[in-house]
Amino acid sequence: MATFDEFGGLSSLGRRRLLGAAAAVGMAASMPGAARAATAPAGLDTSNWTPEYIASIAGTMEIDTAAECAKVVPLNTKGRVTYWYVGPNQASPQIDHRIDAEFWAAFAKTYPNITVEKQNLDYNQMLNKVRTAALGNAAPMVAKFPILWGVEFAAKGQLMPLKPEDVGFGSDEFWPGALKSVMWNGKSYGIPTNNETMGLIWNAALFQAAGLDPEKPPATWDDLVLYSKAIKDKTGKNGYGLVARTNAGNTPFRFMPQLWAYGGGALDEAEARPGYKSVYLNNAGSKAALQASFDMYVRDRSVPVSALTNTQNENQDPFISGQLGMMISHPSEYAFMLDRASKATGDDKKTAEMVVANMRYGLVPKGPARRAIVFGGSNAHVFDAKVVDGKLDMEAARALLAFSTGPEWSTKIAWTNSNPGNLRGFRTKWMKERLETIKFLNVTTSMLPSGIPFPVIPESGEIMNIIVPDMLQNALTKKMSVAAAADDAARKVKALLTSL
Repeated sequence: MATFDEFGGLSSLGRRRLLGAAAAVGMAASMPGAARAATAPAGLDTSNWTPEYIASIAGTMEIDTAAECAKVVPLNTKGRVTYWYVGPNQASPQIDHRIDAEFWAAFAKTYPNITVEKQNLDYNQMLNKVRTAALGNAAPMVAKFPILWGVEFAAKGQLMPLKPEDVGFGSDEFWPGALKSVMWNGKSYGIPTNNETMGLIWNAALFQAAGLDPEKPPATWDDLVLYSKAIKDKTGKNGYGLVARTNAGNTPFRFMPQLWAYGGGALDEAEARPGYKSVYLNNAGSKAALQASFDMYVRDRSVPVSALTNTQNENQDPFISGQLGMMISHPSEYAFMLDRASKATGDDKKTAEMVVANMRYGLVPKGPARRAIVFGGSNAHVFDAKVVDGKLDMEAARALLAFSTGPEWSTKIAWTNSNPGNLRGFRTKWMKERLETIKFLNVTTSMLPSGIPFPVIPESGEIMNIIVPDMLQNALTKKMSVAAAADDAARKVKALLTSL
């Protein structure tokens, strides 16, 4: 039986027992779900997905997009397609606007007789706009959604079954984790367009000041807890940018990798073939992960006290000012820090430039069960004819999908902040250019085989944005013990699933 210390968390003995149980569960799944199930296309080895391997394959394949599309939909096809997506906005870098314009010009040249009526929508408005449109039978024919939006519409019967083979690709050209994200009740309802994962970022100078190897990140989550404490004890600075805000997407994106690493989960989403019926939030692995966060926040006080209300945005100022040792984020974080340093003045500028010079990226730590990270990205979907505004032109839709989800444009459209959904994109000259111009992209890209999507069920948003952060809050504020907080969250998930 686990024992508890004076903080209401697990004692060292209790934690070791939980970790032992988590490890026993995790040994059967010692490789990440995406890597275990991977059946890569010819010439591509996803089991060796290191920064060095990624660099070695980039630029080794020539792509003729028009020729590939012609095998799916003849290039002289006449038709019309409506398309909604989240494209570049005023805050986007100029390269995003340029590539978006080039994409539409290239599609028009490839399929000159297909008219595209497109809407570039605001991310925060698109979901509700599509919901309303589908209810009023005014949905677009094709939409590109963030990775988990599609399941809601599939569950409502508003999407057409759709898989890579429908537009000329093999399913083995896409990450298994991405293919999980388009499945509902055993059927595929979309095609991955782009995928991304994050990495661990650290300040090498703070590592050195704390007596840590400045060029080596913590290998395990247990190590991260120790590193965070060492930084706090030796420098007085916060060690790790813990994020625990309720109803903020940054929280599950940073806590779920820790939960999965210890062998936990919300449901069984980390398994190779999840059924989304079993609740894992109160298993041994989940409790061990929650305990690790408790140890950093309550026992060691090595993370920001404001973590309960922080998002990743609130980690950026402390990091650039040298007050935070580690955080999890995208490769774009480096560009953001570089920009902040360029705008700083005086002593702040000197500090910021030093932080940028000492900024390092590495793999997110592993746990006793696996190394894991949230598998993000977007998918393309075709709406069912009964909810489409006008007549569904399936041939025009297939042409647009074949063009946009192939190796060329799934690489180019993902230029600044993601990666190609089509695995062949990693072998193109465009991927080579990205690796040469986007610093640390190779590190975060190497996390892709460890990617796990959130549960592909309509209730996922409620679970990830409310129930999981509430569990964290209950434990970190000592409102509940670690075990009680996990049990409470598990009960809420079970009630949510059985009430719908």
